[in-house]
Amino acid sequence: MREFRVSLPQRPGELARLTAELANKGVNLKAVAGIAEANKATIALVGHDVNALRQALQDARIRFEELELLTVELEDQPSALADLAAKLGDGGINLTSIYIVGREGTKVQVGFTTDQPAKAKKALGQ
Repeated sequence: MREFRVSLPQRPGELARLTAELANKGVNLKAVAGIAEANKATIALVGHDVNALRQALQDARIRFEELELLTVELEDQPSALADLAAKLGDGGINLTSIYIVGREGTKVQVGFTTDQPAKAKKALGQ
């Protein structure tokens, strides 16, 4: 999977503008996460179709950063995220994003990015 990270001005209507551009190109999102600080919002997008999402952003001339999104399936229980964070932390791996990308039954699919994806995969036995 791929994460597309977009920076937007922190003002009303910017997320609407971004998602309208994607909708106009028929891009369906699997996951979205965002946070705003001061005058900037950072939005992480995960699409069902990576190529369509990339092309829609390019066509709209929206600057983005594309990152490898690692995923793990966890039990939906209190200790699951703590265990994942401990494995990564013990491996000296710093996260740059983390969020839920799916759920099925008693499982939660968590996606995350790091500046050391190969090291993260090794730490998680992938």
